Amino acid sequence: MDFSAVGEKIKELRKEIGLSQKELAHNICTQAQISKIEKGEVLPLSSTLYLISKRLGIDVNYFFDIGTTPRLDYVMETSRQLKAARRSTDYNTIKQIVEAEENNPLFTRNKKHYQILLWHKAIYEYEVNHQFQKAVQLIDEAIQLTFDKVYSEKEIEIYTSKGIFYYEEGFIEESLKIYYQAFDHLNHIPYLQDDTIKCRLYFNIAKSLTDLKQYDTSISYCKEGIDWSIEKDNLYLLAHFHYHIGYNYELQEQFQLASDYMKEALLIFHLVKDNRYTDYIQNKIDKWNG
Repeated sequence: MDFSAVGEKIKELRKEIGLSQKELAHNICTQAQISKIEKGEVLPLSSTLYLISKRLGIDVNYFFDIGTTPRLDYVMETSRQLKAARRSTDYNTIKQIVEAEENNPLFTRNKKHYQILLWHKAIYEYEVNHQFQKAVQLIDEAIQLTFDKVYSEKEIEIYTSKGIFYYEEGFIEESLKIYYQAFDHLNHIPYLQDDTIKCRLYFNIAKSLTDLKQYDTSISYCKEGIDWSIEKDNLYLLAHFHYHIGYNYELQEQFQLASDYMKEALLIFHLVKDNRYTDYIQNKIDKWNG
């Protein structure tokens, strides 16, 4: 553990938010100990480091990563770029980033960091190179790098990608099985750092159920997803849940209910300034109400 790197980061974060050493130390430790920590002379107890991290507003694991990984800022920025490319379905950019970094010791010498590369390599192998089996193999390898009895949030997210590959290949029942397994793992985590993981699982399960013509069950999962989003004050996928409920009703030729839910979806899409689907949805509504 690099004591000096941890201390320097604590000092940097403390100054960024305008705290003195005395204010940071209040009810945690002495000001003298904070001074020694920032100079890299000592490493605090894990309980002390946790309290310091809470006061600075960050996850305590960040400090452990700082202490064990040189150039963590570079690793985090690369991970951020991969996440942005994944969210925008820019798979060629994912391929370029992974190919540039897969032999970088900053990633290869740390299982958690290398796992990120393997996961995204699986994504581009499927989406760009159309290598389904290789993508599935890479997902399994990525999970096994860190798996220990119970899946972590990251492992669940990676495992969900495997379900998406199966879904896209038309193996709907297999994809649904994977999603259910991921959901079961998720329920063993008492506190989620990323609430959107559960949103995505609700939505992926609902889509698979619709393809299997289990419309009412699909609607139930969408409604649970809506409740979860509202509980967590998160608009992520909220419009999609409303649209998908409407789509289930459309497939059952219940067009008034379909129209009602798609109108709700439109309102939310407009609210979040996402206009990718609004014309398509509006045309459906106009057709039914014409």
